[in-house]
Formats: sequence, structure tokens, C-alpha cells
Amino acid sequence: MNVTVEIQRRGSDPVKPEWVCPSCREGASLSSLRDNLSVCPVCGFHLRLGARERIRQLVDEGSFHELWSMVMTLDPLRFTDLEPYPERVREAQAKTGLTEAIVTGRASIDGTPCVLAVMDFGFMGGSMGSVVGEKLWRSAELAAGEDLPLVAVCSSGGARMQEGILSLMQMAKTSCAVDIINEATSPFVAVLVDPCTGGVVASFATLADICVAEPGALLSFSGPRVIAETTREALPEGFGSAERNLMLGHLDAVVPRGELRARLGNYLRLLGGGEEPDRAQGDQPRARGTGRLAQATLGRARTFAAHARRSFVGRDRQAAGEAEEPPPREPSP
Repeated sequence: MNVTVEIQRRGSDPVKPEWVCPSCREGASLSSLRDNLSVCPVCGFHLRLGARERIRQLVDEGSFHELWSMVMTLDPLRFTDLEPYPERVREAQAKTGLTEAIVTGRASIDGTPCVLAVMDFGFMGGSMGSVVGEKLWRSAELAAGEDLPLVAVCSSGGARMQEGILSLMQMAKTSCAVDIINEATSPFVAVLVDPCTGGVVASFATLADICVAEPGALLSFSGPRVIAETTREALPEGFGSAERNLMLGHLDAVVPRGELRARLGNYLRLLGGGEEPDRAQGDQPRARGTGRLAQATLGRARTFAAHARRSFVGRDRQAAGEAEEPPPREPSP
């Protein structure tokens, strides 16, 4: 009996890439991914960003000053499922390094001062509870009172079920916050990033003067799978995507991440009257926050908030530290 043995020499195993794109399955190094703003260098797939990284990419260096970071929920419903709601919040805080699903503060984008609110999907799915609604309200209040534009980066899975009806009430509260901005004629720009669904996309996120989104972002009230299973019908191609929302007129633009900062700066200057970034150095800089309409709107907003606010969140204005609250605006001479 003849036996034939074939021997094949194999080379060393191929080096595995540090990162593999979930869309095109191509590999890339982590350094090249970071340099490309967490966008796949091959297919352009946009990865999700945390709030801190998003702020770093958008604002002028050293211009962001966080406000109201110690406002936290008091668990008014004493909600418990598999574990108590406060325990879930602590786990999300440990995971993300944030105190809540939104980070707010003052910033400057491409030379234009603004109030910035950035949501983080990594914190309990970016769900909107009492604290998210309160911090968005305070951001709108600050923007209206000082005639500053408000920029909101929205990413959420919807209402926070652990807060029940109190969470759903934030849809009305944040919509009223947009009314305050509109009444004060302060610009409002919303950036919708993957995913933006539920009560956030059905309230303040889509009420802005200009609504833009990143490529490929999922933007819908309910997810495509839920809708398909409920209606038992095939959904149109690209249902819920940013590109289809743009085609249907729900968005003003789909902006790649690398162009977002410059585009936001252009929008803010356009809505502010076409000012150039260095115009404030001129002889007659634009006075902000001193107009009668802005001050009257701020007064009404604070009166409304004083009556509407209940013990749903901790660390109110009286309890917050001095560094957490914006300093009073001095009137221009």
C-alpha cells in the first residue's frame, strides 16, 4: 500500500488588526481611528461617541465650562425591578464617568460663544429622565437670558422607564424650553446622532431652528424592527436613517463628523446675523443678554420654573456650588 504524505509549510499567523469595522469588516489601527474622529477610514461608518469625546471634538480648546454637574435624581417613585433604580444610576456613573445622561455648559464653537448640551447614549441608553429635562431647561433658560445660541447633541433611546410618568413629562418640559428660546429669539441648533429615538426625537430634538444629523444615524420614534413586527409590513429601504429623513424633509442636512464643527460655526454665525468670529474685537461688539425681550423671557422662565419644579431632582439652584452656576451678567454700558 502506497501512502502519500503532503507537507505544506505555513507562514506565521496574520496579524490581527487592532480594530475591525462593524460595517465593512475592514481593519484599522486605533491611532488612525482616533485621528479620523472615530470614523472608519475605509467606509465612513460613524462610531458612537461619549459625551466627553463629543465635546472635545466640537468646542474650541479650553472653552467648555460645565454647569449643573451635581444635579441628580432623587428617585421619587422608589422604583425597583431586578435592582433598585439608584443602583442602576450608580452603575451607569461608574461606567461612563458622568453623573447623568447629559452634559451641559458654556462653550465656544468655531469662535462663537454658545450654551452646549450633549447627551450620552452610554448612560442608561441616553434615556431622558427628570434630570435630563431639568438640565436642558436650565440650558435653554441661560441661552434665552443671555441671548446665546443653544446647541444640543441628541442621542437617546427614549424615556427612562424607572421614572414613569415623570419621565414622559420631560417631553412637554423640554418643548416648553424650546418655546422660551424662540420667544427670546435665541438660535437653537440640534445635532441628531446615532441613535436618536423615542421621547427625545419626539420633543426638543426636532424643534430646533436647524436640525442636522451624522451619516447613518437611526432617527425614529420606534425602532424599525418594532414597527415591522407591529404592522407586519415590509419597511422602505433605509427606514429611519438620517439619509431618508433628509429626503423626507425632516432634516436640514446630513453632515459628516469631520465637517461638523465648522458647519456648526457657520450656522451659529448665520443665525446670529452673519457675524465673523473676530467681530467681537471691533469697536461695537454685539451686546448679549441685555435686550428687554431676553430679560423678560428669562424672568418668565424663572417664575414658571419656580412654580413647576418639585423635589424630583437634587441640588437645586440654592444648593448648587458657586462654580456650578453661571455668574450674573453685567449690563453693557
